[in-house]
Amino acid sequence: MRILVPKERTADERRVAATPDTVARLIALGGQVVVERGAGLRAGLADADFEAAGAELVDDADPAGAAIVLRVAPPTVDEVRALDRGTVLVGYAAPHRNLPAVRALAEGGITALAMELVPRISRAQAMDALSSQANLSGYRAVLTAAAEVDKYFPLLMTAAGTVRPAEVVVLGAGVAGLQAVATARRLGAVVHVSDIREAARDEVASLGGRFIDLPQAEDMADAGGYAKELGEELLARQREVLTDRLRKAHVVITTAQIPLRPAPLLVTRAMVEAMPAGGVIVDLAAADGGNCELSDPDRVVEHGGVRIVPGHALVNTMPGEASALYARNVLALTELLITDGSVQVDLEDEVVGGTVMTHGGAVVHPRVTPLLERSGEES
Repeated sequence: MRILVPKERTADERRVAATPDTVARLIALGGQVVVERGAGLRAGLADADFEAAGAELVDDADPAGAAIVLRVAPPTVDEVRALDRGTVLVGYAAPHRNLPAVRALAEGGITALAMELVPRISRAQAMDALSSQANLSGYRAVLTAAAEVDKYFPLLMTAAGTVRPAEVVVLGAGVAGLQAVATARRLGAVVHVSDIREAARDEVASLGGRFIDLPQAEDMADAGGYAKELGEELLARQREVLTDRLRKAHVVITTAQIPLRPAPLLVTRAMVEAMPAGGVIVDLAAADGGNCELSDPDRVVEHGGVRIVPGHALVNTMPGEASALYARNVLALTELLITDGSVQVDLEDEVVGGTVMTHGGAVVHPRVTPLLERSGEES
Protein backbone atom coordinates (compact mmCIF):
# COMPACT_ATOMS: atom_id res chain seq x y z
CA MET A 1 0.00 0.00 0.00
CA ARG A 2 2.03 2.91 -1.38
CA ILE A 3 1.21 6.26 0.23
CA LEU A 4 2.71 9.26 -1.57
CA VAL A 5 3.40 12.70 -0.09
CA PRO A 6 4.43 15.08 -2.90
CA LYS A 7 6.00 18.50 -2.59
CA GLU A 8 3.46 21.29 -2.97
CA ARG A 9 3.92 23.22 -6.23
CA THR A 10 1.75 26.26 -5.48
CA ALA A 11 3.99 29.29 -4.96
CA ASP A 12 2.50 30.47 -1.65
CA GLU A 13 1.80 27.00 -0.22
CA ARG A 14 4.41 26.20 2.45
CA ARG A 15 2.57 23.41 4.26
CA VAL A 16 3.02 19.68 3.80
CA ALA A 17 0.40 16.94 4.19
CA ALA A 18 2.47 14.68 6.46
CA THR A 19 5.05 15.07 9.19
CA PRO A 20 7.58 12.54 10.52
CA ASP A 21 5.14 11.74 13.34
CA THR A 22 2.24 10.99 11.00
CA VAL A 23 4.52 9.08 8.62
CA ALA A 24 5.39 6.69 11.45
CA ARG A 25 1.67 6.19 12.15
CA LEU A 26 0.92 5.51 8.49
CA ILE A 27 3.70 2.92 8.34
CA ALA A 28 2.27 1.24 11.44
CA LEU A 29 -1.01 0.91 9.54
CA GLY A 30 0.78 -1.09 6.85
CA GLY A 31 1.69 1.70 4.44
CA GLN A 32 4.85 2.17 2.43
CA VAL A 33 5.21 5.94 2.73
CA VAL A 34 7.04 7.72 -0.08
CA VAL A 35 7.96 11.40 0.40
CA GLU A 36 9.28 13.65 -2.32
CA ARG A 37 12.58 15.27 -1.34
CA GLY A 38 12.10 18.80 -0.09
CA ALA A 39 8.39 18.30 0.61
CA GLY A 40 8.69 19.58 4.17
CA LEU A 41 11.52 22.08 3.87
CA ARG A 42 9.31 25.19 3.75
CA ALA A 43 7.59 23.92 6.91
CA GLY A 44 10.91 23.40 8.70
CA LEU A 45 10.89 19.60 8.25
CA ALA A 46 14.12 18.09 6.93
CA ASP A 47 14.29 15.15 4.55
CA ALA A 48 16.39 13.33 7.14
CA ASP A 49 13.54 13.57 9.65
CA PHE A 50 11.14 11.85 7.25
CA GLU A 51 13.75 9.20 6.47
CA ALA A 52 14.34 8.56 10.17
CA ALA A 53 10.58 8.03 10.57
CA GLY A 54 10.72 5.27 7.96
CA ALA A 55 9.73 7.11 4.78
CA GLU A 56 11.31 6.38 1.42
CA LEU A 57 12.61 9.58 -0.17
CA VAL A 58 12.32 10.09 -3.93
CA ASP A 59 13.50 12.84 -6.26
CA ASP A 60 10.40 12.68 -8.43
CA ALA A 61 6.94 12.25 -6.91
CA ASP A 62 5.64 9.99 -9.68
CA PRO A 63 2.14 8.98 -8.51
CA ALA A 64 2.07 5.81 -10.61
CA GLY A 65 1.30 2.87 -8.36
CA ALA A 66 0.29 4.99 -5.38
CA ALA A 67 -2.78 3.74 -3.53
CA ILE A 68 -3.15 7.01 -1.60
CA VAL A 69 -1.81 10.50 -2.35
CA LEU A 70 -1.80 13.06 0.48
CA ARG A 71 -1.53 16.74 -0.37
CA VAL A 72 -2.57 20.23 0.74
CA ALA A 73 -3.43 22.48 -2.20
CA PRO A 74 -6.15 21.56 -4.71
CA PRO A 75 -4.70 19.64 -7.65
CA THR A 76 -4.41 21.01 -11.15
CA VAL A 77 -5.90 19.17 -14.11
CA ASP A 78 -2.43 18.01 -15.17
CA GLU A 79 -1.72 16.68 -11.67
CA VAL A 80 -5.01 14.78 -11.70
CA ARG A 81 -4.27 13.22 -15.08
CA ALA A 82 -0.98 11.84 -13.74
CA LEU A 83 -2.85 9.72 -11.16
CA ASP A 84 -3.71 6.07 -11.75
CA ARG A 85 -7.36 5.14 -12.01
CA GLY A 86 -8.55 4.05 -8.55
CA THR A 87 -6.05 6.20 -6.64
CA VAL A 88 -7.37 7.78 -3.44
CA LEU A 89 -6.53 11.48 -3.21
CA VAL A 90 -6.81 13.25 0.16
CA GLY A 91 -6.48 17.04 0.37
CA TYR A 92 -8.25 20.32 -0.27
CA ALA A 93 -10.25 20.53 -3.49
CA ALA A 94 -11.91 23.99 -3.53
CA PRO A 95 -14.42 22.62 -6.06
CA HIS A 96 -16.24 25.94 -6.50
CA ARG A 97 -12.98 27.43 -7.83
CA ASN A 98 -11.60 24.36 -9.59
CA LEU A 99 -14.40 22.71 -11.55
CA PRO A 100 -12.11 21.54 -14.41
CA ALA A 101 -10.05 19.59 -11.86
CA VAL A 102 -13.23 18.13 -10.33
CA ARG A 103 -14.33 16.90 -13.75
CA ALA A 104 -10.87 15.44 -14.36
CA LEU A 105 -11.00 13.60 -11.03
CA ALA A 106 -14.32 12.05 -11.94
CA GLU A 107 -13.31 11.18 -15.49
CA GLY A 108 -10.04 9.68 -14.26
CA GLY A 109 -11.76 7.37 -11.80
CA ILE A 110 -10.06 8.99 -8.80
CA THR A 111 -11.59 8.70 -5.34
CA ALA A 112 -11.08 12.23 -4.03
CA LEU A 113 -11.73 13.10 -0.40
CA ALA A 114 -11.98 16.87 0.01
CA MET A 115 -10.85 18.14 3.42
CA GLU A 116 -13.33 21.04 3.27
CA LEU A 117 -16.20 18.55 3.03
CA VAL A 118 -15.46 16.74 6.31
CA PRO A 119 -18.83 16.60 8.13
CA ARG A 120 -19.25 18.87 11.15
CA ILE A 121 -20.03 16.10 13.62
CA SER A 122 -18.36 15.14 16.88
CA ARG A 123 -16.79 12.00 15.44
CA ALA A 124 -15.05 14.00 12.71
CA GLN A 125 -13.54 16.72 14.90
CA ALA A 126 -10.03 15.23 14.66
CA MET A 127 -10.29 15.49 10.84
CA ASP A 128 -11.62 19.04 10.69
CA ALA A 129 -8.84 20.81 8.80
CA LEU A 130 -10.97 23.89 8.16
CA SER A 131 -11.12 24.53 11.91
CA SER A 132 -7.48 23.70 12.67
CA GLN A 133 -6.23 26.04 9.96
CA ALA A 134 -8.81 28.76 10.66
CA ASN A 135 -7.57 28.94 14.25
CA LEU A 136 -4.12 29.88 12.98
CA SER A 137 -5.52 32.30 10.41
CA GLY A 138 -7.57 34.17 13.01
CA TYR A 139 -4.56 34.50 15.29
CA ARG A 140 -2.24 35.62 12.53
CA ALA A 141 -4.79 38.09 11.13
CA VAL A 142 -4.73 40.10 14.35
CA LEU A 143 -0.93 40.12 14.54
CA THR A 144 -0.78 41.26 10.92
CA ALA A 145 -3.28 44.03 11.59
CA ALA A 146 -1.41 45.12 14.72
CA ALA A 147 1.78 45.44 12.69
CA GLU A 148 0.05 47.41 9.91
CA VAL A 149 -2.27 49.76 11.80
CA ASP A 150 -1.29 53.24 12.91
CA LYS A 151 -2.48 52.65 16.49
CA TYR A 152 -1.52 51.03 19.77
CA PHE A 153 -3.74 48.06 20.55
CA PRO A 154 -3.76 48.39 24.36
CA LEU A 155 -4.72 51.29 26.61
CA LEU A 156 -1.51 53.21 27.29
CA MET A 157 -1.06 55.72 30.09
CA THR A 158 2.07 57.86 29.83
CA ALA A 159 3.41 61.12 31.16
CA ALA A 160 2.54 62.61 27.78
CA GLY A 161 -1.08 61.56 28.08
CA THR A 162 -3.39 58.59 27.71
CA VAL A 163 -3.72 56.61 24.49
CA ARG A 164 -7.10 54.96 24.06
CA PRO A 165 -7.13 51.27 23.04
CA ALA A 166 -7.68 50.25 19.45
CA GLU A 167 -11.22 49.54 18.28
CA VAL A 168 -11.36 46.20 16.44
CA VAL A 169 -14.36 44.85 14.54
CA VAL A 170 -14.49 41.15 13.73
CA LEU A 171 -17.00 40.03 11.11
CA GLY A 172 -17.90 36.39 11.59
CA ALA A 173 -17.61 34.49 14.87
CA GLY A 174 -16.61 31.08 13.56
CA VAL A 175 -13.33 29.45 14.51
CA ALA A 176 -11.17 32.12 12.86
CA GLY A 177 -13.30 34.95 14.18
CA LEU A 178 -13.29 33.72 17.76
CA GLN A 179 -9.53 33.24 17.67
CA ALA A 180 -9.22 36.78 16.33
CA VAL A 181 -11.38 38.05 19.20
CA ALA A 182 -9.29 36.22 21.78
CA THR A 183 -6.01 37.45 20.30
CA ALA A 184 -7.13 41.06 19.95
CA ARG A 185 -8.41 41.06 23.52
CA ARG A 186 -5.09 39.66 24.78
CA LEU A 187 -3.39 42.57 23.04
CA GLY A 188 -5.70 44.98 24.86
CA ALA A 189 -8.07 46.08 22.10
CA VAL A 190 -11.78 46.76 22.45
CA VAL A 191 -13.44 44.18 20.20
CA HIS A 192 -16.87 44.32 18.58
CA VAL A 193 -18.16 41.25 16.77
CA SER A 194 -20.83 40.72 14.14
CA ASP A 195 -22.40 37.34 13.35
CA ILE A 196 -25.83 36.31 12.11
CA ARG A 197 -25.90 33.17 14.26
CA GLU A 198 -27.46 33.73 17.68
CA ALA A 199 -25.33 30.96 19.19
CA ALA A 200 -22.26 33.12 18.62
CA ARG A 201 -23.41 35.74 21.11
CA ASP A 202 -22.41 33.81 24.24
CA GLU A 203 -19.14 32.63 22.69
CA VAL A 204 -18.18 36.20 21.89
CA ALA A 205 -19.08 37.38 25.40
CA SER A 206 -17.01 34.61 26.98
CA LEU A 207 -13.92 35.99 25.23
CA GLY A 208 -14.58 39.59 26.25
CA GLY A 209 -15.98 40.73 22.92
CA ARG A 210 -19.03 42.94 22.45
CA PHE A 211 -21.73 41.51 20.18
CA ILE A 212 -23.17 43.82 17.52
CA ASP A 213 -26.94 43.47 17.28
CA LEU A 214 -27.99 43.19 13.66
CA PRO A 215 -31.44 43.57 12.07
CA GLN A 216 -32.62 40.06 11.25
CA ALA A 217 -35.81 38.16 11.81
CA GLU A 218 -34.36 34.80 12.81
CA ASP A 219 -31.28 32.90 13.83
CA MET A 220 -29.37 32.38 10.57
CA ALA A 221 -27.46 29.19 11.43
CA ASP A 222 -28.02 26.15 9.24
CA ALA A 223 -28.23 22.53 10.40
CA GLY A 224 -24.45 22.14 10.15
CA GLY A 225 -23.72 25.18 12.30
CA TYR A 226 -22.63 27.38 9.38
CA ALA A 227 -24.16 30.77 8.63
CA LYS A 228 -26.87 30.78 5.99
CA GLU A 229 -26.59 32.94 2.92
CA LEU A 230 -28.51 36.20 3.34
CA GLY A 231 -30.69 37.97 0.82
CA GLU A 232 -29.65 41.38 -0.51
CA GLU A 233 -32.29 43.27 1.49
CA LEU A 234 -31.09 41.90 4.82
CA LEU A 235 -27.45 42.36 3.82
CA ALA A 236 -28.13 46.01 3.01
CA ARG A 237 -29.74 46.60 6.41
CA GLN A 238 -26.82 44.95 8.16
CA ARG A 239 -24.32 47.05 6.23
CA GLU A 240 -26.03 50.19 7.57
CA VAL A 241 -25.47 49.04 11.15
CA LEU A 242 -21.89 47.98 10.46
CA THR A 243 -21.05 51.25 8.72
CA ASP A 244 -21.74 53.15 11.95
CA ARG A 245 -19.44 50.78 13.83
CA LEU A 246 -16.69 50.98 11.19
CA ARG A 247 -16.56 54.79 11.49
CA LYS A 248 -14.68 54.23 14.77
CA ALA A 249 -12.81 51.05 13.83
CA HIS A 250 -9.05 51.02 13.53
CA VAL A 251 -8.97 47.35 12.50
CA VAL A 252 -11.51 45.12 10.76
CA ILE A 253 -10.99 41.35 10.50
CA THR A 254 -13.38 39.68 8.06
CA THR A 255 -13.82 35.92 8.31
CA ALA A 256 -17.27 35.16 6.84
CA GLN A 257 -17.27 32.26 4.39
CA ILE A 258 -19.91 29.91 3.03
CA PRO A 259 -18.52 26.47 2.14
CA LEU A 260 -18.30 25.89 -1.63
CA ARG A 261 -19.70 29.36 -2.38
CA PRO A 262 -18.24 32.82 -3.04
CA ALA A 263 -17.70 34.80 0.15
CA PRO A 264 -20.53 37.17 1.14
CA LEU A 265 -19.84 40.85 0.53
CA LEU A 266 -19.95 42.54 3.93
CA VAL A 267 -17.77 45.63 3.55
CA THR A 268 -18.54 47.90 0.61
CA ARG A 269 -16.38 50.65 -0.84
CA ALA A 270 -18.51 53.22 1.00
CA MET A 271 -17.94 51.39 4.30
CA VAL A 272 -14.17 51.43 3.73
CA GLU A 273 -14.37 55.16 3.03
CA ALA A 274 -16.19 55.63 6.34
CA MET A 275 -13.24 54.21 8.30
CA PRO A 276 -10.62 56.52 9.82
CA ALA A 277 -7.39 57.00 7.88
CA GLY A 278 -4.65 54.65 9.04
CA GLY A 279 -7.10 51.79 9.48
CA VAL A 280 -6.52 48.22 8.34
CA ILE A 281 -8.83 45.51 7.01
CA VAL A 282 -7.59 41.91 6.94
CA ASP A 283 -9.84 39.85 4.67
CA LEU A 284 -9.50 36.13 5.39
CA ALA A 285 -12.02 35.36 2.62
CA ALA A 286 -10.03 37.09 -0.13
CA ALA A 287 -9.49 33.89 -2.13
CA ASP A 288 -13.24 33.36 -2.47
CA GLY A 289 -14.01 36.86 -3.71
CA GLY A 290 -13.52 38.60 -0.39
CA ASN A 291 -15.81 39.98 2.28
CA CYS A 292 -14.55 43.44 1.32
CA GLU A 293 -15.46 44.91 -2.06
CA LEU A 294 -11.94 46.27 -2.54
CA SER A 295 -10.01 43.12 -1.60
CA ASP A 296 -7.46 41.77 -4.06
CA PRO A 297 -6.20 38.24 -3.32
CA ASP A 298 -2.79 39.05 -4.82
CA ARG A 299 -1.87 42.36 -3.22
CA VAL A 300 -2.46 44.90 -0.46
CA VAL A 301 -4.89 47.62 -1.59
CA GLU A 302 -4.75 51.17 -0.21
CA HIS A 303 -7.92 53.22 -0.44
CA GLY A 304 -8.56 56.51 1.29
CA GLY A 305 -5.83 55.89 3.85
CA VAL A 306 -7.12 52.38 4.68
CA ARG A 307 -5.06 49.27 3.87
CA ILE A 308 -6.94 46.14 2.77
CA VAL A 309 -4.75 43.08 3.33
CA PRO A 310 -5.64 39.70 1.76
CA GLY A 311 -5.50 37.16 4.57
CA HIS A 312 -6.36 33.85 2.90
CA ALA A 313 -2.71 32.73 2.87
CA LEU A 314 -1.80 33.88 6.39
CA VAL A 315 -1.83 30.27 7.59
CA ASN A 316 1.30 29.83 5.47
CA THR A 317 3.17 32.33 7.63
CA MET A 318 3.13 29.60 10.30
CA PRO A 319 3.87 26.58 8.08
CA GLY A 320 5.36 24.38 10.80
CA GLU A 321 2.42 24.67 13.18
CA ALA A 322 -0.07 24.56 10.32
CA SER A 323 1.50 21.42 8.84
CA ALA A 324 1.55 19.64 12.20
CA LEU A 325 -2.18 20.24 12.67
CA TYR A 326 -3.16 19.56 9.07
CA ALA A 327 -1.13 16.35 8.94
CA ARG A 328 -2.94 15.06 12.03
CA ASN A 329 -6.29 15.90 10.40
CA VAL A 330 -5.25 14.00 7.27
CA LEU A 331 -3.96 11.05 9.30
CA ALA A 332 -7.24 10.75 11.23
CA LEU A 333 -9.19 10.67 7.96
CA THR A 334 -6.76 8.29 6.25
CA GLU A 335 -7.03 5.85 9.15
CA LEU A 336 -10.69 5.38 8.21
CA LEU A 337 -9.64 4.28 4.73
CA ILE A 338 -7.23 1.52 5.77
CA THR A 339 -8.30 -1.92 6.94
CA ASP A 340 -5.81 -4.75 7.46
CA GLY A 341 -3.12 -2.93 5.51
CA SER A 342 -5.21 -2.19 2.41
CA VAL A 343 -7.40 0.66 1.19
CA GLN A 344 -11.14 0.21 1.56
CA VAL A 345 -13.40 3.19 0.92
CA ASP A 346 -16.58 2.61 2.91
CA LEU A 347 -19.15 5.05 1.58
CA GLU A 348 -21.57 3.88 4.27
CA ASP A 349 -19.31 5.42 6.91
CA GLU A 350 -20.83 8.85 7.65
CA VAL A 351 -17.45 10.56 7.73
CA VAL A 352 -15.94 8.90 4.67
CA GLY A 353 -19.18 9.09 2.69
CA GLY A 354 -19.62 12.72 3.68
CA THR A 355 -16.09 13.64 2.55
CA VAL A 356 -15.81 11.73 -0.74
CA MET A 357 -16.25 14.13 -3.65
CA THR A 358 -15.58 11.84 -6.63
CA HIS A 359 -15.70 8.04 -6.79
CA GLY A 360 -16.23 5.34 -9.39
CA GLY A 361 -15.96 7.74 -12.30
CA ALA A 362 -18.53 10.25 -11.04
CA VAL A 363 -19.02 13.28 -8.81
CA VAL A 364 -20.89 11.82 -5.86
CA HIS A 365 -21.10 14.60 -3.29
CA PRO A 366 -24.54 16.26 -3.21
CA ARG A 367 -23.07 19.70 -2.54
CA VAL A 368 -20.60 19.52 -5.43
CA THR A 369 -22.87 18.13 -8.14
CA PRO A 370 -24.99 21.34 -8.30
CA LEU A 371 -21.81 23.36 -8.92
CA LEU A 372 -21.15 21.37 -12.07
CA GLU A 373 -24.76 21.65 -13.18
CA ARG A 374 -24.74 25.44 -12.73
CA SER A 375 -21.44 25.66 -14.57
CA GLY A 376 -22.90 23.69 -17.47
CA GLU A 377 -25.94 25.96 -17.63
CA GLU A 378 -23.80 29.10 -17.61
CA SER A 379 -21.54 27.83 -20.37
